[in-house]
Formats: sequence, structure tokens, C-alpha cells
Amino acid sequence: MDAHTLDKLEFDQIRRILAREAQSALGRGLAMKIAPSRSLSQVQGWRTQVNQFERFVTARGFPPFGGIRDVRDMVKRAVPPAKLEPREFAELSETLTAIESIRRYFAVLDDQYDLIKKLAARLGDFRVVTERIDLVVDNRGLVRDDASERLWRIRRQVEDVVQRTRDVFDRLLRSASVTRLLQYANATFHADRMVLPLKADQRGRIAGIVHRSSDSGQTLFVEPAEAVELNNTRVNLLLEEQDEISRILWELTHLVHLNQQDILRTLDAAAVVDLLTAKVKLGRRYKMCLPEINDGHRMLLRQARNPILLELFETLAADGQPRNVVPIDVRLGDDFDIMVITGPNTGGKTAALKTVGLLVLMAQSGLPIPAAEGSTMPVLDGIWIDVGDEQSLEQSLSTFSAHMARILDIVQRARKQTLVLLDELGAGTDPDEGAAIGRAIIDHLLSAGCLAMVTTHLGALKTIGYQTQRVDNASVQFDVESLRPMYELRIGEPGNSNAIAIASRLGMPKALVQSARKHLAGQQRALNRAIAGTLRSRREAERARRDADQARQEAARATLAAMDQAKALEDRQRMYAAWVERILRLQPGDEVYVRKFDTTGRVVRVRFEKQVAYVNLGTLEVEVPLVDVVFPNQDLRET
Repeated sequence: MDAHTLDKLEFDQIRRILAREAQSALGRGLAMKIAPSRSLSQVQGWRTQVNQFERFVTARGFPPFGGIRDVRDMVKRAVPPAKLEPREFAELSETLTAIESIRRYFAVLDDQYDLIKKLAARLGDFRVVTERIDLVVDNRGLVRDDASERLWRIRRQVEDVVQRTRDVFDRLLRSASVTRLLQYANATFHADRMVLPLKADQRGRIAGIVHRSSDSGQTLFVEPAEAVELNNTRVNLLLEEQDEISRILWELTHLVHLNQQDILRTLDAAAVVDLLTAKVKLGRRYKMCLPEINDGHRMLLRQARNPILLELFETLAADGQPRNVVPIDVRLGDDFDIMVITGPNTGGKTAALKTVGLLVLMAQSGLPIPAAEGSTMPVLDGIWIDVGDEQSLEQSLSTFSAHMARILDIVQRARKQTLVLLDELGAGTDPDEGAAIGRAIIDHLLSAGCLAMVTTHLGALKTIGYQTQRVDNASVQFDVESLRPMYELRIGEPGNSNAIAIASRLGMPKALVQSARKHLAGQQRALNRAIAGTLRSRREAERARRDADQARQEAARATLAAMDQAKALEDRQRMYAAWVERILRLQPGDEVYVRKFDTTGRVVRVRFEKQVAYVNLGTLEVEVPLVDVVFPNQDLRET
């Protein structure tokens, strides 16, 4: 898909909406990079992956993401002789520990979730790494005293020297003969050395080293002679401490470096898990579905809604301005390939075009779409769109010329397995010539074998749907009373411009309205009468099609429900057989979960004749019915 199409259909907005559903920076970053694929197998794979994840989440709840950060840049920098900082190690440990929780969350995956199982297998086990980090760095990002024996010894020596130095200063500050020489009776620090604030006019009255004077020159900062050696010792110990910390951090950095590729692979997999979480959350938020992906070029959208409008109206509703998105039904590639949408310039036609284009992009990006079950989509090689004001001042092109330049480029690209979306075809020039150009372009698109939706307000283009096979008319309903589009798309019914009716509602004198109706071309009036005469039969045909589709959908749902029930029964029988086998092999010392006490314990003995096991919970021994015994990593649904 070219950048122009993604821009005009506002696909970046979909990325942002999806990213807001992610639980971590890893998922948000990946959500902002999603893009549609032209590969049928990849799109089908994405769909299956989301479907499996949604089913797993329904059974287990969403995975835990607390504590996960995007530490990939940090891990990439873990290349000796460089070393990471303690705070960075704390963040890495917290992230890897959180990912371990996700690994445990996926521990009960079985073969019905094969794609999720494959993804979960990419989550590495880094407990050895986190345990080593946690021995060195605490959760505040500070190096622990006991990170090494040498560091422990150095810090105890520092504490001892610091205390002895304080004792010296405390003794001096208790002496009245000393404090009267000071600007204030407190010690302070110069660099890493404790000093006294001596009055400048008392210079030399306290033996020691003058390190500096205040900006005003009124105070000299003096290190007393009896504290010099203690301060020297303290400074040297602090240097030793930093050397030891550097050595420890270098070793940790080397450990991360040895596991660098596995950690990065795990972080990438965690990002995908979060992206799947965002997709499922988005689908549930707006009642979306996963459309069927077909290998032809048939498109059927049931009750399709624009996701950008859904978010906008959700915001308005929160502000006390409730509005509803009007769903539309769209089909292409079935009984016709090109839809010509006619009617007034009120925005409804363009909204229909953008909704369809956007849902195609979402489906080919592995996202659920805001449409009803039973929707099906092809995988297209490209979507080409001309919509909105394409005028280019830089190229000195008129609006018409700019549109034509884009349309001609689209015409050259159009082929089978592409979707063309043209807004207001033939506008911006003489209506007769515009209609002629529009007819020629539609004929070319038909011969190219592409799918297309074309909007126009030119009445002359309405006849194409009646005269040409694989082309049909449609219209977006318009309320003449309120002068607002109704947004409901009706297939098989061309729309009227309603210009005279609109002018009348806006206050045009009746005499002018009547005159305008007289001046309306006889051929146009005849066409309108002919269209009106076919509407009833066409509406009945569309209603019959909808009823038949609905019946097929209900039959399919009933069949799937029966299959699901049979599969559920089979799964329960299989899980029960596995549980019985484990119960028969239950031995003293085995670990089990006692649901009543919400804790694990060790089996002491088993009494099969009484159907009970005695379990040691640490502080007490309890009798547990065998039917209540749950094994570690056992899906609680099995019991």
C-alpha cells in the first residue's frame, strides 16, 4: 500500500488507537509500526493468531504486563568494555521477572493454540540472570552492600572511618574556643572531605588545610589537621569502592552480553504478545470481528462502521454529546465489481469510501474490524484512492488537473486483486465532459478486473449501473428536511442530487423552484421516473438477499455451536482421563494445589479406598478429597 493511500485513509490514526490499548512500551512501539500485508498466508496467519489468543484470553484472562519496560536499547549497549548502570540493571531485572510471569501464564497452552504456543516458546527463561542481578542491585537501582565480599568489607571500613571523622568534628564543635572562630557551628563538605567554615579574619587559628574560600571572601573552608589522614583514608576507600562496583557491573554486563540475542528475541516476542493483547482489547471495546479471509476477490462487509468515528463519538459521548455511527453493508466481487455511489455532496459518500478502504487495511494488518460476523475480505495487492482536495499550488495545477493526474496514475496501476476508490469522479469541469471522462474510466476499471467504489453527483453516470454488467448503483440516504446525510448505504438505488429540494428548503422562492423544475432536462426527468419505477422490485431483491444471507449465517452459527459443544466435551473427556492417570500415580512428596486454602502443599499419603489425600501445607496437615486435587500447571478448567 502506498504512503498516499495510508495517509488519505488516516491509517496512522488506527495505529494510535491500537497503541492506546497496549499495556507496555514494547507493545505500543510495535502497534505504531503495523502495516498491511499483501501475502494471503501471512494475513490468514495473523487472523488465526488473534483468534487463538482471543479464545485463550477468554479462558485465562489477559496476560500480566506489570513491570515490563522497553529495555532493548539498553541490552544492545551491553557490550564490554562498556558497562550498564545499576539503575539500568534494576529495570532489566524487573522486566525479565515480569516476562517470567507471562511465561508461566502460557504454561498451560495445548495444541489447539499452536500459533500462540510457538510464540510463547520464544519467551526465554532468564531466572539465572535476574537472580544474579538481584544479588548485586536492589529495586531502587542501588548496588547492594553484599554484592561481593570485598565491597562489604570496603563499605564497613568506610562507615568506620566516617564515624571516626565525625567524632573528630563533633569534639571540635563542642569546644567554645573553636566555635567562636567559625561563621556557623556546623561542619560541611568540600568535594569528599569534611571541613569547617572558618572566619576569614581568623585565618591560621585552626591548624589544617584551607581548601577554598566563599564567594564573598568572608569564609575559609578548613580541613582540620587531625582529620586530614581520616579524610584521606575515606577518599581512598571510596575510590576502592568505585573500582569494585565497576568490576561487579562489568561482570553483570558481560553476563547480559552473553544472553543478549536471547533477551532481545524474548523482548520482541513480549512485544508481539502485547500487540495481540491490544488487538483483542480493541476488538472487544468496539465489538469488532475477525473477518474471514478468502483467496478470491470477494468482499462482503456486514454492518461496517468507521473505527475513527467510533473513537470520536465515544469521546463525544463522554462529554455528554452522544452520537451513533451508522453501519453500512457493502459487497464487491460477487454480483458486481464496481459500485457507483451517486447523490448530493454531503459527505456521506466519501465516508462510505473511507470506511471500506480503512477496513481493508485493518484486515490485511491482522486487526479485527468493526463489522458483523459473516464479513469476508480478499487479500488485495493494492488500494488506490483519490479523495479530497488534491490541488497542488507548487505544481500550479487546478483542482481538476490535480485529481486527473492522480486518477491517471491509478488507472495505470489498476488490475485484478486491487481496490480503486474514486471520490467525486468527473467533478470540477463541464458536467457533460466530466460524465464522459467518468464513463471511460469506469469502463477501463471494469476491463482491468479490479474492485472499485466510485462516488459522483453527476446524474449521467447513474445509467452505467443499468447498462453495464458487473457494475451497480448505490446511494447514501439524505434527509431533505434536515439537510443532513443519513449515511445509510443502499445498494441498487442511485441517489438524487436533491439540489432543487435543498434550494427550496433553504428558502428559494416557489416561483424559482417551479422554474428550475421546468428547466430540468426532459431526458433527466425520464431517467428519474424510470429509476423510481424499478426501486420497489430492486428493494425487494436486496431484502431477499439479506434474508437469505442471514439464514445462512444462522445455520452456520448453529453448526459451529454444535461443533464447539462436541469439541468441548471431547476436551473435557481428554482432560479427565489425563487427571485420572495423574491421580493413580500420586505419591507422597508430590506437590499439589489445594484450592480451598489457595496454596500448594506436599502429599503425605493417599487413601484410594476413601478417595482422599492428606496434604502438608507447612503449618498443618489437611484431608483433601481426590476430586479437589489440582496439579501444578494444570488448567483449572480441567477440574
